[in-house]
Amino acid sequence: MTALPLDAPSARDDDRPTRLRRELRAVHGLIHRDLLRLAGQRAQTALMLLHPVLYLLILGGGLAALIPHSKLGVGYQTYLFPGMLMMTVQTPAILVGIRLITDRQSGYLRELLMAPVSRSTLLLGSCAGGTLVATIQGAALLGLVGVVGLPYDPVLLALLLTGMILISFTITALALTLAVGLRRPETFHTLLGVMMMPLLFLSGGFFPLRSLPGWTHALAAANPLAYGVDMLRDSIALRAPGGAAVGGITWAGHPLPLAVKAALLLVSGVGALLWATHRFERQE
Repeated sequence: MTALPLDAPSARDDDRPTRLRRELRAVHGLIHRDLLRLAGQRAQTALMLLHPVLYLLILGGGLAALIPHSKLGVGYQTYLFPGMLMMTVQTPAILVGIRLITDRQSGYLRELLMAPVSRSTLLLGSCAGGTLVATIQGAALLGLVGVVGLPYDPVLLALLLTGMILISFTITALALTLAVGLRRPETFHTLLGVMMMPLLFLSGGFFPLRSLPGWTHALAAANPLAYGVDMLRDSIALRAPGGAAVGGITWAGHPLPLAVKAALLLVSGVGALLWATHRFERQE
């Protein structure tokens, strides 16, 4: 009988998944879990979509008759549309943080931590799943572009979808950063109530930032949501010149290019996710 060489891999070694495959399987499993939850909660998803649609059609339609076109550069519904896209992806992205806390309370997180994968992979999978679900829900609102006076341009839709992916990722990462050190969902809800309203009003989603008092401009420039809304408006202006709105983020009085806003938003999301991962790795 011919002896196998000592360095020949055994069949068992060949069947054992590599570390990378284990990590990718874990990410895939967490994303699949979020997609199953989305498919099984259609009523909740519809209600979450109803909120921005009512804002867009009722609030936007009502104020459109009161706010002159010259004040915003576009009709108010067109101006409001990027803010509503941001609101649509915001809710499911924030829910990722709440699920992290409830998973810890129920013991499900402890079971996940027993898997032979790193903690950072589990957090990355949660962030990826939340980003995908939020983007899917936001994409449903793109069907209303014609209602607000924008063309059904495939390139415009692709730009808006790309922007929503980036916004969803950043908000999901920020929600995980906030939730990773909390033990009670009530605390998370309280912090959100304190933080989200100022962030929304300082995002430029409802009115131009230049209309705000001067002392708020620095706060708006530090608000990631403001860059997200501006990025969506710039995308609209690229494909629909008549859809260019006024009053976005400026640095020293100069508007920022679209690529810079996207880069700043991406850096904010990556930085938040890295910080959340650092804290998650240190927890018992």
